[in-house]
Amino acid sequence: MSKPTPLGFGLGLRPVYYRDILETKPNVDWFEIITENYLVPGGRPLAMLERVRAEYPIVMHGVSMSLASTDPLDFDYLKALKRLADRFQPQWISDHLCWTGVHGVNLHDLLPVPYTLEALSHVVDRIKRVQDFLGRRIAIENASTYVTFRESEMDEWTFVREMAERADCWLLLDVNNVFVSGFNHGFDQQQFIEAIPAERVIQLHLAGHSDAGTHKIDTHDQPICDEVWSLYESACRRFGKVSTMIERDDNFPPFCELLAELDRARSIFGASTLAQEGVAACP
Repeated sequence: MSKPTPLGFGLGLRPVYYRDILETKPNVDWFEIITENYLVPGGRPLAMLERVRAEYPIVMHGVSMSLASTDPLDFDYLKALKRLADRFQPQWISDHLCWTGVHGVNLHDLLPVPYTLEALSHVVDRIKRVQDFLGRRIAIENASTYVTFRESEMDEWTFVREMAERADCWLLLDVNNVFVSGFNHGFDQQQFIEAIPAERVIQLHLAGHSDAGTHKIDTHDQPICDEVWSLYESACRRFGKVSTMIERDDNFPPFCELLAELDRARSIFGASTLAQEGVAACP
């Protein structure tokens, strides 16, 4: 099993930053697009994507596969996704471990999954069918959650590990989501990181969240907090050279502030690498 070549350090491609990107050619290694924003034929989004893609590698990140839903897979959506991938040649395609609707209704949210053997078998089957249709492995992201199910038979990290092995898919580990869900449900975030199979992880997400006191919400509208940076350092030690990107979806700062956060990610990864090399060199 050969993992995709790491891309380095990237950002989410958002329309508010099109001009900054195209005019300044920033020190960003790659961009992640939200797949659904580019599925409508023609128009400004595709024109901008053409220009960005001419300069940078991209990956496609979706929110509509609804892999845990009991509705049939939406092959009209998958056909449109495949056409977009054929046109822009992303390094990989990803989506979430969640369901987004049922009975034909899209609820436009990433809804939680009961961690049962039945749900595991269901999700694995659907991932395999999607991968067969697309002709490639996809990466699945752990979502932030705010409720748990009494029916769950295992913890989240066991479910994620078993899903990746049985479906033979990649993993997109969202470090902020691990932190948010760990706070909300009281589990050890470091235990989550250590339980994920390193050979399956091809991408890391970093983001900010909102703190409501009793719980945290994955809003992508704040700077990355110190606790998430610390967890990212642990992830760097665990997973090594893996593509890292920062998500920002609201309360957009000046582009230079995102670039500063990206430089911090580079610095943390670099320090972690040096530390690992130092340990390896000790007799």
